[in-house]
Amino acid sequence: MSTTTVRLNADDNEILDGLAVTFGSRSNAIRQALRSLAADRRRHLALESFLDAWNAEAGPVDEEAVAAMARRYGL
Repeated sequence: MSTTTVRLNADDNEILDGLAVTFGSRSNAIRQALRSLAADRRRHLALESFLDAWNAEAGPVDEEAVAAMARRYGL
């Protein structure tokens, strides 16, 4: 197992201490955060790939159609 040093400011330390209560330790909280960050990145890349394929098939987004949908659905 390796060791990494990270400098945290007071706010980050407070957040980490709070998460440590939930995850059992500061190290476990950081491990969970890394896993969550990696999962977020995978989802982002998958969405980006999906949108690229959609744009290639259907063409660019019609801004007027998006505005109409936003009005219709109250977005």
